[in-house]
Amino acid sequence: MAQLSEAIARYHELLQSGYRDLDWAEGLQEQMRRRNLTDSGRPVSPVLRPHFITRRQLENLTRVAERLTAILDRVGLFCIESPSLLQRLRMLPAERMLATLPSGYSRLAVAARLEAHLHNGSLTLHGFDGCRSAGLAHADLLADLFLNLPIVKQFKRGNYKLSKLGGIRHLHAAILHAWKEFGGSHAPNIAIIEAGQQSLSANGEAAILAELFSRLGSPARPISLEELEYRGGHLSTRGFRIDIAFRRVLTRELLLRSDFSQPLLEAYQNHAVCLVNSFRSEVALRRGLFDPLTDETVIERFPAADRKLIRSFVPWTRIVSARKTNYRDEPINLLEFILRERERLILLPGDEGSEQRVFAGSDMSEQAWERALHHALNVPYVVQERDTAVCELFPVFAYGELCMRTLEVTVHPHVLNGEVQGAVAALKPGNGAGVAQLGIAPVLVLEQH
Repeated sequence: MAQLSEAIARYHELLQSGYRDLDWAEGLQEQMRRRNLTDSGRPVSPVLRPHFITRRQLENLTRVAERLTAILDRVGLFCIESPSLLQRLRMLPAERMLATLPSGYSRLAVAARLEAHLHNGSLTLHGFDGCRSAGLAHADLLADLFLNLPIVKQFKRGNYKLSKLGGIRHLHAAILHAWKEFGGSHAPNIAIIEAGQQSLSANGEAAILAELFSRLGSPARPISLEELEYRGGHLSTRGFRIDIAFRRVLTRELLLRSDFSQPLLEAYQNHAVCLVNSFRSEVALRRGLFDPLTDETVIERFPAADRKLIRSFVPWTRIVSARKTNYRDEPINLLEFILRERERLILLPGDEGSEQRVFAGSDMSEQAWERALHHALNVPYVVQERDTAVCELFPVFAYGELCMRTLEVTVHPHVLNGEVQGAVAALKPGNGAGVAQLGIAPVLVLEQH
């Protein structure tokens, strides 16, 4: 879009003309460190420019993301009620059992995160993390830091207006709404649950969430699973009674550490803690949820408008297995189809956030693709129609130096209690699928005065 291209060019001109002394960039990274905006000790954002989206893009993204989240809620609950569909998602027996337990509130996921590519005036949604909605706290504080940069202030004095999206207060409100629906009548204490002490120290977002929730009136602490106790019908840690557990650990990670006597599991089964997101949301962590979502035999009774939206914005997706299925209303043998249509397909780990490799057929030989398919049959994977990557030029600051790099941009809108209330841009080198993420950038709405 011309408006975005012109704005990005203007920002880069300012960077080259008046901000070549990079003391301000060093200061930005130091502020990230002071505010716990780090990942494994490194600042979460290595770039010196926000990711801009237009008001029209935001409106389109909001409309589609909110409608699709409502549809995914229905598909997820449909899967929970269908043993065959739960089996298709390749969940562990214990995961399936926990998913069938009532959460105490109506939504599949109170806080969810989508994965979107914004192509000028269009968009495609590729993934849905309804289990561990990460990144919102980083995005909120990062947007504030960038809006206070001298270069951004000068940019705004020109022909442009910038504004941030949503924020932590909306996450807090969504959690309290779930607490009220759960039956809570008093001001709750909130625990941000991580997998272990090492995880708490390596990722600063849990500490950020605890601090911000406390400022908003809900006493909160970052807590590891190992610290929890369940006694007398209450979940607690060192005298801190827990009413709401904001979960940032997968069920699979939890089960690897203990059995069903684990305090969090006991409290959940006894309706003694409001778990956000609940174990029911585990089905929404999996890219495999896009399998029934794009399968006309599953959604044939959905309203025509919903089916049209799915066809328009969600790529065809199937869980990799030896089976018969359909592609655009035509019956296919899935494995034969994957081998034959290598150029336009991509193999993705079934779990969002998995460290398993991504395989893009167009970047591989036939023999390598066949080996990748054998791997995908043994580990939960999905096959998906590959979308055109969205790439932009960004100023990257690393080791005291500035360089311009073309990065692939994926926008993650955060959907809280059914409404888009924030977004973050994930960045990785634009040189093919499967490369590691470089970092994130705040998403700011760009408008002309």
